[in-house]
Amino acid sequence: MDTRLRVGRSIRKSESDVSMDLMAQLKARGNPDKPPAIATDGYDSYPEAMLETWGKVPEYSGRGRPPTRKKSKPDWKCIQIVKTRSGGRLISITHKVVFGDTKVVCDLMGLHTAYIERTHLTSRQMNGRFVRKTLSFSKEIEMHRASCAWEDWVYNLTRSNKSLRSDSAESKRRWTQRSPAMAAGLTDHIWTIKEILMNVVVPDWSNMK
Repeated sequence: MDTRLRVGRSIRKSESDVSMDLMAQLKARGNPDKPPAIATDGYDSYPEAMLETWGKVPEYSGRGRPPTRKKSKPDWKCIQIVKTRSGGRLISITHKVVFGDTKVVCDLMGLHTAYIERTHLTSRQMNGRFVRKTLSFSKEIEMHRASCAWEDWVYNLTRSNKSLRSDSAESKRRWTQRSPAMAAGLTDHIWTIKEILMNVVVPDWSNMK
C-alpha cells in the first residue's frame, strides 16, 4: 500500500491455482516467514493459500491424535470484502476479518478493495489485451504472459505515481516524482523504456504450467 509496487502476477485457469501461485511469489519476494497484510474478495481460496504457504502444523503434545492441519499465527492480517450484486447493481458490502485482530486489521486495510481495483483499471489502460469487448485479446497464452510481464515492468519502473511523490530538496522544484520501484527502495530513479530493454532479462516462461 505504501509503494503501489506490483509484487506478483499469476495467470491460471482457476482462482485456487492463482492464489497458490501468488502466495508462493509473495513468499519468495520478501515475505519468507509470514504473509503480508492481504485484502481479498469473498473467495476462500486466498486465506486457504496463505495457510498452505506459511502455516505450521502445531507440535504434537503426546495426547490424542497428532495434529495435521496447519495453523495461522496471531500477527497475520487478512480481510475479505464481500460485495452483493443484483441485476448488475451493487446492493451491499460486508467484511470478514479472517486473520488478525478485527480493529487492527480494519484500521490498517480499510473496508474496501480500492487498491486492487485501482491497479485493475490502470492495467486496462496500459494493456490493450485487458480492455473489455476488444479485438486485442491474446490468442496464445505465451503472448499474454509476455504482455503482462512487460506491463508490470513498465508500471513499476517507468511510471511516476502522484501519491508517491515526496518533497524536493531543490529550490526550483516542490516535488520529487517517484515510481513504485523507487518507493520500494529498488532503484534511485525513474527508468526509461530504453533502460528496461537494455537491462531487464526477458522472463523465461518455459517452466510455467
